[in-house]
Amino acid sequence: MSLIESLSGIIIAKNATNLILGVGGINFQLNITTNTFQNLPNDNEKVMILTYLHVKEDALDLFGFSDAEERNIFVHLNSVSGIGPKSALNILSGSKPNILINNILSEDVNSLTIVPGIGPKTAKRIILELKEKFMHNDHDQSLIKSESTGVLYDAQRALESLGYASLDIKRAISKEYSQNKINDKLEDVIRKILSKMVK
Repeated sequence: MSLIESLSGIIIAKNATNLILGVGGINFQLNITTNTFQNLPNDNEKVMILTYLHVKEDALDLFGFSDAEERNIFVHLNSVSGIGPKSALNILSGSKPNILINNILSEDVNSLTIVPGIGPKTAKRIILELKEKFMHNDHDQSLIKSESTGVLYDAQRALESLGYASLDIKRAISKEYSQNKINDKLEDVIRKILSKMVK
């Protein structure tokens, strides 16, 4: 848990990487992701931001997030050897949280190396250290439960009722729908998921 759990204040200024937040006469500078930037209201409006305080010998860096899921992923990324908070922020800025999780679960090295400074070795380390963590908690449900992918949630429940293992279904969903583009009917989704499970 961060020393500063959250900040509520007025937006003084913002851009895709930084937020200046006025709180009780003190202006805080927070490092943010592009996802958080897109979720912020206009300047001079009030907002509550979840935070993470990174302590170094010569500096205190404050990171801000619009939701708990993104902050949790940031903390996980920051725990990977060789990945600092700035790299973790860049990785999150390069992808939506649910797509990033699915790329890790499906061991998609190429999707991670798109981020500047992340080579194949680092990408494989991220997958090695985080795949099991995401596989055994609720993060990997974020794609399935999101509003735009409700059909995936229905497909998973239907396949589970037929006796298929939940983990196998999730893996198949990650392989088939990792880009979060779903225009299929429920029966087509189930058919595609099954085709990935038997390979």
